[in-house]
Formats: sequence, structure tokens, C-alpha cells
Amino acid sequence: MHDILDLGRFPLDRPESADWAALVARCREDLARDGMFNLAGFMHPDVARAAADALEARFASEAFRHEREHNIYFLKDVPGLAPDHPALTRLRTSNDTLCWDQLTGSPMDRLYRWPELARFLAATMEREALYVMEDPLAGLNTMSYREGQALNWHFDRSEFTTTLLLQAPDAGGEFIYRTDLRSNEDPNYEGVAKMLAGADPEVRSLTLSPGTLNVFKGKNTPHRVGDVQGGRARVISVFSFYERPGVAFSEDERIGFYGRAG
Repeated sequence: MHDILDLGRFPLDRPESADWAALVARCREDLARDGMFNLAGFMHPDVARAAADALEARFASEAFRHEREHNIYFLKDVPGLAPDHPALTRLRTSNDTLCWDQLTGSPMDRLYRWPELARFLAATMEREALYVMEDPLAGLNTMSYREGQALNWHFDRSEFTTTLLLQAPDAGGEFIYRTDLRSNEDPNYEGVAKMLAGADPEVRSLTLSPGTLNVFKGKNTPHRVGDVQGGRARVISVFSFYERPGVAFSEDERIGFYGRAG
């Protein structure tokens, strides 16, 4: 993995070392303070750029255009909320997606299958273990956002989300988030409505560089991607891990997210 990752700065291959323990401790501190941690240069930037370049033609010919209107929950109805509640403001998302079965042999595929990544992430999140999905489409996705496209406000279904930026756009495409807006006990619908109205001073923006591994608490931290501007797309990979093995989407979920069941 040395050919694609900076394992000198980020020693995921040495889990018994003091350097590995120090990195885990640093990431835990960042998660507790900011709801995320970032490892800039985790993947060699030239490898990230080459991976994005290699996918450009495939995005043009093979990707699924995920374009939909939705609310922040990606749900048709939310119990206890009237359909016109401002927390259910309609939003628009558009991106092009390549699935795991279209990324075989890529640096991202190698990284996702590497057991030391799951071991490291489990340690940072203080979990006993994490597992890759047993889903040929959903485990690893790479998304492209071209000019005018964006991923709008949403909460993730999993507690943590792991991404790797491969290519930054000319402008826009920043990662915008609001840490811990809700909790498992309090949905904070009024706070959600306030944020969607642009009136939450705690909303933050982050511009990532290619090769950065970003891990954040997406279940209770709403987030979005700013509108991409310019001729260069924003290209990012998303890695899905779960605390139990064997997780897979249903056929209906695959069709909804990717336009095909397999």
C-alpha cells in the first residue's frame, strides 16, 4: 500500500506501534471536538489525481445520474411533522455515481478491501470492529459533481461516514456541515428548520485537498456539498463500513440509488 498511501505519516500498517496509537488518539480528539477528522495527503495526491483522470471517460459513459428532489431526511414522511413544516424543505441533489463493481482494481478498491483501514477506523471510533459491505454496488462509490451539480443537505443513515477526495473543482464544491445538530434523543426539528433557512451561525465550511481522508459523524451532523463551478469536476469516493458483517442494500434500495439491482 506504500505506492498509494503515505504510510510514513499515517502508519496504518503498523497497528502495534506508538506512532499508530498517537495517530488514533489525535483522530479521537478531533472527532470529539469537531465531529470529524481529516488526514490531508493520506493518499498520495498524484495517485488521487491519476485515479480521477482514469475515471473521467467512465463517468461520461457508465455512471448513473442521481438526480432527485428530497428533504434533509431522504424520507417521504417524517412522523410528527406536517408536510409543510420548514424542516421538510424540498432540496435538489445531482451527481454521477460509479459503483463498487465499476471500480475493481482501482486505488480506492484496494484501500477499501485493505483490513488495516477498517481496523484503524474502528479504533478511532472506539468500536470493536468494522466491516466492509457485502454489496457489489453500495460498499464503495465514487461520485462526480460537475458545474451546477451538488449534494444537498442530508443526514446519513450510518453514524460515521468515510470519504476520500480525488479531485477538487475549479471553485465551489466545499464541504459544508453543522456538527451535532440533532441527537438520538432529540430530533431538533426547529433547529433543522433554522439551519435550512440559513440562520444557523454554527454552520461551517471546509475545503479539502485531493488525497484527504475525511471521517465525520454524519448521522447527526447534517452536511452538503456546495455547488461546483468551473470545468473541472469534484470527484470523491465514499467508503461504507458497518459494525456487523454481511450488510447489503435491498434490491429496491440499489435501484433507487444506482438505477440497477446488480
